[in-house]
Amino acid sequence: MKKNIVNACHVLTLCGLVLVTGASAIGNSRSDGSVSYPEGYRGWFRVKTALVSDRHPEFAQSGGFRHIYANPQAVAGYRDGTFADGAAIVVDWIFAVEKNGAFSEGDRRRIDVMVKDRARFAATGGWGFEQFRGDSHVDRLVQSPATQCYSCHSSKGTRDAVFSVMEGKD
Repeated sequence: MKKNIVNACHVLTLCGLVLVTGASAIGNSRSDGSVSYPEGYRGWFRVKTALVSDRHPEFAQSGGFRHIYANPQAVAGYRDGTFADGAAIVVDWIFAVEKNGAFSEGDRRRIDVMVKDRARFAATGGWGFEQFRGDSHVDRLVQSPATQCYSCHSSKGTRDAVFSVMEGKD
């Protein structure tokens, strides 16, 4: 009886690890070739945060807080410069609210998502791209990843099409 309980605990632990590992490699399961919403991304490693002010040329589209998150596969890619399949990066764009000289987070503008899968996304350097409007998990903004995303990201060839650099690695 005790052995069966121990074995059951091992099976449940293994199932939990499979679920967590699968969740960290988001975006690889949609049959239509698009990238899924990255559930739980705020629990991933925070690569860096920036505040885009009204003096920035793209403030109208991207002003506010910019948090960048990476799943474990992407963290390894930031460290060694090569992003393996399953790597996922999220840029969380949030309006900044200023009150008496102090800034806090307002509403979410959008999130940008990159998922590495060389087989599925060969035409865009192995990366799948998506943007989700505000807090929506279904309101997608990317119509043509090759022209809307990869045309700029491809300029970062020496960094596997990734613009951001992990804090402390600049």
